[in-house]
Amino acid sequence: MKFGKVHDVSNIDFSMPQHPASTIRVLNKTKITIQTPQLYVGCTGWSMKEWVGKTYPKGAKSKDFLKYYGKQFNTIELNTTHYRIPTFETIEKWKESVPNDFRFCPKIPQSISHSANMGISDGKMEIFCDAILGLGEQLGCCFMQLPPYFKVDRLGLLEVFLEKFPKQIPLAVEIRNEEWFSNTKNGNAFFDLLEQHQISTVITDVAGRRDVLHQRLTTNTAMIRFVGNGLHPTDYSRIDDWMQVLKHWLAEGLKTVYFFPHEPDNILAPEMAKYVVDQMNAVLKLEVRGPNFEASGDNQMSLF
Repeated sequence: MKFGKVHDVSNIDFSMPQHPASTIRVLNKTKITIQTPQLYVGCTGWSMKEWVGKTYPKGAKSKDFLKYYGKQFNTIELNTTHYRIPTFETIEKWKESVPNDFRFCPKIPQSISHSANMGISDGKMEIFCDAILGLGEQLGCCFMQLPPYFKVDRLGLLEVFLEKFPKQIPLAVEIRNEEWFSNTKNGNAFFDLLEQHQISTVITDVAGRRDVLHQRLTTNTAMIRFVGNGLHPTDYSRIDDWMQVLKHWLAEGLKTVYFFPHEPDNILAPEMAKYVVDQMNAVLKLEVRGPNFEASGDNQMSLF
């Protein structure tokens, strides 16, 4: 993930901004609902040969990577769908490879999110949605990453898209253009639109763009994309700060969290994910399934 990356983080202010009052208002809407919060932590792909021998067992074959990934994590930021719409056969193979508690979070194809009409009139949105609905109960929350050139003047187009997007598919939206954050009115217009349509926000924690760490929730689901810096000490302190934020949000009514740690080239993402899961279990007092590197060795494969 190149967006917002910097070479030197020594002068970055990583302090967590305060969440706006609207976030608590949104969470309080469903606070009285009795429901165990669901927390999901995962990476951005499974095709990492560098993970063999630690995250995956020694000698693991690429055809089995998703199976081993599903044993180690309970969700995935499914970036492959950003580049192509999967076939129904592919969807079935994915489902068969992972446990029942696993959730796929497909990324809206760039042929939709980055197009002039957002797939509204060419049928691509319908084709994509029909495909991912095949994931059934293993469908988590889709997310749409709008391009940096998606500015305020296109808010009306986004509104039309959200009106047509199937209500049964959970969706979160990420914005990047600085216009949304440099003007409070612009940002409020976007967030209010998402809240109106029960669409979640994507919160991105990255060194070079602290404005996208907006802390604004529009549903009781939080999708957090955390961009680390090669397991730099600040990666860990930032996660510690996130635990306090999540602890507060959970107390106020947060129901679902999708947390996706990114690290350079994705190689160290499992290590960061493990720290996130360990802290969730320790600080939030919730049982979250996450990586067990010791169980990926040959002598431990019976655990799978």
